[in-house]
Amino acid sequence: MKKQNFALCFGNRGFMPGELILGAREDMARAVTAAGYDYIMMDETATRYGAVETRDEGRLYASWLKEHEGEYDGVIFSMPIFVDENGAIEALRDAGVPILMQAYPDEIGKMDFQNRRDAYCGKFSVTDVFTQYNVPFTVMKPHVVHPLSDTFAQNIKDFAAICRVVNGMKRFTVGCIGARTTAFKTTRFDEITLQKYGITVESFDLSELIFKVQSMDDHAPGIAEKIERLNSYTNCSNVPAKNMTTLAKISLVIDEYIAEYHLDAITLRCWNEMETILRVCPCVLLSELNDRGIVASCEIDLCSAITMRAMNLASSLPTAVLDWNNNYGDEDNKVILFHCGPVAQTLMTAKGTVTEHKMFAKGDPGSGWGSNEGRIKPMPITISNCQTKDGKLIIYLSEGRFTDDPIEDAFFGCGGVAEIPDLQNKLIKLARGGFKHHTSIGVGHMKKVLEEAFRVYLNYEFVSIN
Repeated sequence: MKKQNFALCFGNRGFMPGELILGAREDMARAVTAAGYDYIMMDETATRYGAVETRDEGRLYASWLKEHEGEYDGVIFSMPIFVDENGAIEALRDAGVPILMQAYPDEIGKMDFQNRRDAYCGKFSVTDVFTQYNVPFTVMKPHVVHPLSDTFAQNIKDFAAICRVVNGMKRFTVGCIGARTTAFKTTRFDEITLQKYGITVESFDLSELIFKVQSMDDHAPGIAEKIERLNSYTNCSNVPAKNMTTLAKISLVIDEYIAEYHLDAITLRCWNEMETILRVCPCVLLSELNDRGIVASCEIDLCSAITMRAMNLASSLPTAVLDWNNNYGDEDNKVILFHCGPVAQTLMTAKGTVTEHKMFAKGDPGSGWGSNEGRIKPMPITISNCQTKDGKLIIYLSEGRFTDDPIEDAFFGCGGVAEIPDLQNKLIKLARGGFKHHTSIGVGHMKKVLEEAFRVYLNYEFVSIN
């Protein structure tokens, strides 16, 4: 995977000790490299110490940035001293990517005029002007921090995650394969609203997918490889050969849609036509897509695909959409989160087992081969979902963890026990807010990173459920 790359920018001010900038250039280059990222930096001979102070120097840096457009994921603006805000805003007002504000701390014992930085104060000067110009930026704790500290190393990693989310979400395409699942008005969404936020929806009629599958020869190129992939991915030993071939064909058709239309995520009408006509349940196919990093939600829950993609970008790990399904005994802060089998194998305690979907088998035996059953492993999680309402994209975030609490063997599908602080009050807020019976989950605690990306850069409406 290509390393993320940051453009480094440094501020200056004539009457402050500008010599400190040279040390900052070395510090920041070391810090970014040590954190595992790449950087580009304007030559120090381009201006005094390679920093920006005047408007002309700011415009020079902006031109340099334009020359390198597409090469950087974000900008780190370093304030080694109390810098001039005029040069800073000229340099970065059109950067078009997230900007991290970093200011150096002063050191006790080095408070004479040759060493005192005053960046603690100067940071406000810069952030005030950026706010006046409506240029979004990121500030983190602590207010001042040395680039070579462990704290700033974490700041860089969080900023890198913010950049991945912002750059990946400001323009992307979701494939909607099939109409909204008829029984679920809860998964309604507004395409025009989503387009306002840079999210394009490409719709495909499920009848076309079914036609493509039924027209495909059983020995067509790619089918044997797909069957081999599914057999190595999970336990498919119980699946009849005919149904296994059909699953492989569906997977190939979905891959064709993804490649031809450059889809960044998909959502699928997974019942009940696939069961009644094709005699399969596509859960395991969605599981496999998610495991290889292609966000895939079920039941045409396109809004869940949006939050799944955001968390996938933030964590670089698979995500899942799950039902708020069952209480866990009398534990107020625990809930069984479940779905029939679209959970990525990476998120499970062990390899799943592909079974006949028990809900469909009850009334139509043999119609639901494809549910990947298993259990979700213990891990910290972020939970999120969204809705479109009155022309706005409205989103919520919270955090919790999957525990190692057991779920009885008779419980079908793929589920896990999640512990979420103050869950009962959060559920009331979700119900009052009109959010659906699904939530999406991602690995790790990402609420801070995602809220920064959603609020500051993507302009999503944010609902706090704490």
